[in-house]
Amino acid sequence: MIRDFGLLEVLSILQGMWTTLALSAVAFIGGGVFGTLVALARTSAWKWLRALAGAYIDFFQGTPMLMQLFLVYYGLPVFGYHVSAWTAVSIGLTFHASAFLGEIWRGGIQAVPKGQSEAASALGLGYISRMRDVVLPQAVKLSFAPTLGFLVQLIKGTSLAAIIGFVELSRSAQIAASTTYKPLIAYGLAAACYFAICFPLSRLSARYERRFATNT
Repeated sequence: MIRDFGLLEVLSILQGMWTTLALSAVAFIGGGVFGTLVALARTSAWKWLRALAGAYIDFFQGTPMLMQLFLVYYGLPVFGYHVSAWTAVSIGLTFHASAFLGEIWRGGIQAVPKGQSEAASALGLGYISRMRDVVLPQAVKLSFAPTLGFLVQLIKGTSLAAIIGFVELSRSAQIAASTTYKPLIAYGLAAACYFAICFPLSRLSARYERRFATNT
């Protein structure tokens, strides 16, 4: 039975938007934690650790996000771990985000003048204190704009989660379109939701990028 596009469909799409935001937040926070470790490994004095982190980044940057989600969703049950679509998508996107954020932050760390680290060493600061108190605060400032740019891409990339049955914004629109036969309205509303989320972040990223270019 074909229904009219009404309040129920609007609420369903809005619920999908909040699910998208929640998934993006989980992936971004988890990716940020592991991405920091990846960035530190990429700038480590140990060659083997740099090579390992580089291979990790190359894999996730060199394969489609959809394939990564498939590997997690269908791969974990092979090892006896049967997880929900939410868990599988969260894990897959966290790995994906950690690789990209790790490389972004690696660039930020290496952009900090070496004199800063050398001065900290001369003052007797150890590696942890040197990174925490001197290098990373400056690297965060340098990497802020590209980090926001990646967050925009991550939010839009969550739409791929619909392929494995996860109901987020784009999947909610697809369901509404199939039950009402009003795809233009359903996908138009979903597009408006994506725009409302991503446009402010894009503008903020561009603003910080211009500010950094002016200060340098």
